[in-house]
Amino acid sequence: MKTQVYDNMFRTTIICIDSYENRVPSGRIYNMYLDSGIAFRSTMELLKCMDSMLEEMNYPQSFSGRRVFWQSEMNAQPEKAPNSLKTGKKATFSLRILFRQNASWQGSVLWCDEKSEESFRSVLELLMLMDNALSE
Repeated sequence: MKTQVYDNMFRTTIICIDSYENRVPSGRIYNMYLDSGIAFRSTMELLKCMDSMLEEMNYPQSFSGRRVFWQSEMNAQPEKAPNSLKTGKKATFSLRILFRQNASWQGSVLWCDEKSEESFRSVLELLMLMDNALSE
């Protein structure tokens, strides 16, 4: 039982969206695995930060290896965000990634502000759900 509670804490990532101008999000990511939050300023930064965190945790394990055109020599680390605020100015999402299969993520996302939860089968579907919530 204790292991399952521990697993659920690591599976849950809080995404705080502070601004969403021209459909470009900026905000912070929090997870029990991280010492502090990670700031992001675009959709690509959000996805790369999440993917890097999942790779480092190796949880959930990836079904397939990451493919790249070439291996980058520099691994830029996003700036750390303060660990105090865990709610976004625009919206807050609680993300649970259960699987990483078919080169994508599957899980559920809870829009904390509206207490509305939806499952997603791919990163694209996740982004569409978040866009729908942020555009309201």
